[in-house]
Amino acid sequence: MSNRTYSAKPADVKRAWFVVDVSDKVLGRAASQIASILKGKTKPIYTPSLDTGDHVIVINAAKVKVTGSKETKKLYHRHPRAGFPGALKTTNLAALRARHPEDIVIEAVRRMLPRNALGRKMMTKLKVYAGDQHPHAAQKPEPRQVEA
Repeated sequence: MSNRTYSAKPADVKRAWFVVDVSDKVLGRAASQIASILKGKTKPIYTPSLDTGDHVIVINAAKVKVTGSKETKKLYHRHPRAGFPGALKTTNLAALRARHPEDIVIEAVRRMLPRNALGRKMMTKLKVYAGDQHPHAAQKPEPRQVEA
């Protein structure tokens, strides 16, 4: 006796919209749960080779919490001029929070998704806002809690 393994088709995927408030939530724990929603691991039709995830709107990204001394010691590296050696720019978390607070959550979630075309497609479903307002009311997003 053999059972057939179910594999989702693109037509089977129904996408929902969720709003996640990350104020006073720990960055890593919230990012891992957001990544699971984007991947579709919270759905019974999850297929690793297909994007079965939902859209996620993250609000209050400026109020996300980090533990320990990460506020001053955690560094973000970027190469603003690709192809030029020595153009590495380094910023700590406090400076990034002051300039672009959305990038903190975006980078944490991006690093928890696959590093391929499928992961880049999943990232297009993530919308991050520093405050508590977002322009996606027409999609009727449902509130979703993440564990602290």
